[in-house]
Amino acid sequence: MSKQIINTEKAPAPIGPYNQAVKAGDLIFVSGQIAIVPATGELVSSSITEEAHQVMANLKAILDEAKITFEHIVKTTIFLSDMALFAEVNAVYGSYFNGDYPARETVAVKGLPKAVNVEISVVATVSL
Repeated sequence: MSKQIINTEKAPAPIGPYNQAVKAGDLIFVSGQIAIVPATGELVSSSITEEAHQVMANLKAILDEAKITFEHIVKTTIFLSDMALFAEVNAVYGSYFNGDYPARETVAVKGLPKAVNVEISVVATVSL
């Protein structure tokens, strides 16, 4: 099975020893994205809704680079700093799909990179 690295300047540069995404066979594994604005490196923290939208925009940029869409996502993991944020993040997240939702889990964790409130990673297929 071949392995292909996927990176784009339209999503935040990795803040550690990892890539934005890796394609292995027919699957694309997208690293967890947080609400960093790629052009400035600044964090979006004005509201949980805006933070979640920036995370989804970062995911979209990586999916675009891989020439796939949100419809190709088969699995997501959402990490929250507090489960009290679930409803707002869930509403934003759901708005990026057309009803053909992927499998998912959402967990609250003690801490996230750069003290953000939400991080989302996805696994996608290259074929539908």
